[in-house]
Amino acid sequence: MDLQTRIAEEATVKGDIVLVDHFLNHRVDPEVMLEVGKRVKALAEGLEPDVILTAEASGIPPAMAASLATGIPMIYAKKYVTPGERTSYWREVSSTTKGFEYRIEVRDHIFSGGRVLIVDDFLNQGRTALALGEIVEEAGGEVLGVVFVVEKSWVGGRQRIEERGWPVWSLVSIKSLENGEMLFD
Repeated sequence: MDLQTRIAEEATVKGDIVLVDHFLNHRVDPEVMLEVGKRVKALAEGLEPDVILTAEASGIPPAMAASLATGIPMIYAKKYVTPGERTSYWREVSSTTKGFEYRIEVRDHIFSGGRVLIVDDFLNQGRTALALGEIVEEAGGEVLGVVFVVEKSWVGGRQRIEERGWPVWSLVSIKSLENGEMLFD
């Protein structure tokens, strides 16, 4: 399966938002996930991660596909709108698509010295991936890299993540949106 063709044919553009929720991150197409898992497995070879990390909810399908393909356990950070009295590693993240801030939390499942591969559905500004990476480092783990199914390359999220020294891979990269059309790198 060609992911770029699938995204080009089935994604919907509304303003500067690319909606893939009817096959990638809300309604989940198993063929798409099998391809995502296969491609993440190829990227993960040689990295030897102990765990795959993502944020709920839209990151869960691609991270689970990667987990199944690689045999590596997956952890997802839970999202909360309000702080609580939980013992966890956490960061506040501003959502472009939702228009508000939320907290992502990971309990003590990331251990000191753990080698972590972050997998998520979309790279826009990179805030969620940065927050997840900071959580990994605060817990004493190592970020091996960050994999996205789709990247909006003109927004600058990749540069923010790479400035932290973390490698970034995207399975599909969109270089611009013009008149409701996606142009790919």
